[in-house]
Amino acid sequence: MEHKGFTLWFTGLSGAGKSTLAEYVVKQLREKNMKVEVLDGDVVRTNLSKGLGFSKEDRDINIYRIGWVCEVLSRNNVVAVAAAISPYREVRDNVRKKIENFVEIYVEVPIEEVISRDVKGLYKKALAGEIKNFTGISDPYEAPENPEVVCNTAEETIEESGQKILAYLDKAGLLPS
Repeated sequence: MEHKGFTLWFTGLSGAGKSTLAEYVVKQLREKNMKVEVLDGDVVRTNLSKGLGFSKEDRDINIYRIGWVCEVLSRNNVVAVAAAISPYREVRDNVRKKIENFVEIYVEVPIEEVISRDVKGLYKKALAGEIKNFTGISDPYEAPENPEVVCNTAEETIEESGQKILAYLDKAGLLPS
């Protein structure tokens, strides 16, 4: 039996572990022979949203584009996995309204933790004022109010967080039996 499409929307600060966690979950879903497509924020900016900057308007356009692709994929029985900071609650909520099976996953990590990880060196530059409109530093991040799943990658392993997401999907009837 073909599975129903849905969208997994990973949101959280830069460096919170959205992409790593998404990769883990995607691997598990593919092992169940599910059709899965990943829309990673960095990759989308290179291909779908080339030319957009980081103003609020450009960020909103980027998220609406990702949301539209997720909507189309989900509607066609594909699991769409979006891993993008998506800092503004209103925009995420608008995307949610358009997608039938929308699962918001808040990758919650204290700002101190992502600053200490700083894999790309972006927080250092933002704190030095070299990067303007940087989420969590000079631009707001609005945490979701009612996400389906909350994962804290500072306190949980990727496996623990990933299993929490899979357990939710199973309980919600979104995984093949």
